[in-house]
Amino acid sequence: MFPVARAALNLAARSVQRTAVRQAHRKYEPDFHDKYGNLVLLGGAAVFSVVWGYALTQIGIEWGLSPVGRVTPKEWRE
Repeated sequence: MFPVARAALNLAARSVQRTAVRQAHRKYEPDFHDKYGNLVLLGGAAVFSVVWGYALTQIGIEWGLSPVGRVTPKEWRE
């Protein structure tokens, strides 16, 4: 069983080596992320900022996070 496993690993290593050599001789071509990655990231950050800026300033949400002054004790009923 051990020689079979060793042969399988050797085949896998050889195919990885062949792929690496084949790709090393190719000319590098920029893909979508190389061309537009930063632009997409900045556009998403801008949309995120604008939407949250609008939500925090214009919608009129009352951000009363502190219960001080709003929580009052009720009369005890017996």
